Amino acid sequence: MPVYFGNAHRDAPAERGWLLGHFQPPGTPLHSTDVEVKWGVHPAGDRRADWATGDPRTAMLLLISGTFTLELRSGPVTLAHEGDYVVWGPGEDHTWHAATDAVVLTVRWPSLPGWKLP
Repeated sequence: MPVYFGNAHRDAPAERGWLLGHFQPPGTPLHSTDVEVKWGVHPAGDRRADWATGDPRTAMLLLISGTFTLELRSGPVTLAHEGDYVVWGPGEDHTWHAATDAVVLTVRWPSLPGWKLP
């Protein structure tokens, strides 16, 4: 398999921030059905319009910079220090918002072809 070298700021917009997953071209190092990786750059006040519901995957959200809140049905989790992270399992409804300019890395598994959040 070839090696891929890229830049998250340049590459992320092509797939709404997702750098790695089933949706990338087969035969490239970016294609995976095991895991998805997203580089999220969010200006202050940015928020997910709707709740993500019924997601059958596990996810981890890692704060690179800024302040970012993940809203879960059980309550909010605010990531405010570089390196803060949260992990949630299948079926955990969620939404989010950026209190300040924020950069986050999301890892989600498995990568399921044909399954997409609204």
